[in-house]
Amino acid sequence: MKLPHPLTGELFESPVPPGSGWPEDPAVRRTPVARDAAEVVELARTDRLGELEARVSVCCACPRLVEWREDVARVKRKSFADQPYWGRPIAGWGAAEPRILIAGLAPAANGGNRTGRVFTGDRSGDWLFAALYRVGLANQPTSVHAGDGLQLRETRMIAAVRCAPPANKPTTEERDNCAPWFRRELELVLPSTEVIVCLGKFGFDVVLNALRGLGAVKLRGKFGHGVEYVVPVGGREVTVMGSFHPSQQNTFTGKLTEQMQDELLVRAKELAGL
Repeated sequence: MKLPHPLTGELFESPVPPGSGWPEDPAVRRTPVARDAAEVVELARTDRLGELEARVSVCCACPRLVEWREDVARVKRKSFADQPYWGRPIAGWGAAEPRILIAGLAPAANGGNRTGRVFTGDRSGDWLFAALYRVGLANQPTSVHAGDGLQLRETRMIAAVRCAPPANKPTTEERDNCAPWFRRELELVLPSTEVIVCLGKFGFDVVLNALRGLGAVKLRGKFGHGVEYVVPVGGREVTVMGSFHPSQQNTFTGKLTEQMQDELLVRAKELAGL
């Protein structure tokens, strides 16, 4: 059954078929699909960021994640039962030549998996985009759905795992299957990137692993909120910053406050020369 997109009113199936008109959909019907880990490695070999986004958005390499994200898209949370769900992997989003890169864990089942945009549609995303707006890295304080007019300024977002995992816990195999997508996207935007903000220890570890894969030798680091590591890679230096994840567990308990988040993002802007 097709349902109306909450912003455009256009009717879509859940999950959304590629190339069917969903706002900001990077894929077309002919976009090649990776169906196993080897095909992820092969299809990640593209020099075009837009094509990489498209291939990520149709990936089917992890059977457990495919089944979960599509089941959630069909069954839906009761509060969103009148909406179509994206139900596909989430591509990186934001500036094509960012000065600041924000790396997180994975989309939420009823957040990015519903809206089609990374970190959008759940409480963690609400917190993060409000902070980006307060420090001048976004043109509006909310990210509601793909196509809502939001723009990031000199900033891009990517997730280590591109599909919503059950219980927010991807397996090691699923993380490794997704790693070539992450590493290639990082490689493509690295020439302009000055700062990488890592949301949580998982994002921090994935970033360090990816940088090692791109030639940053003897790279070690201990995660913490506000830690900074200057990493030589690709003939230049990039600063890796740790940030507590804006999960409700952290924000409700005061482990991460608005002031802490804002100060960290302001510091990232300073390091990026913005």
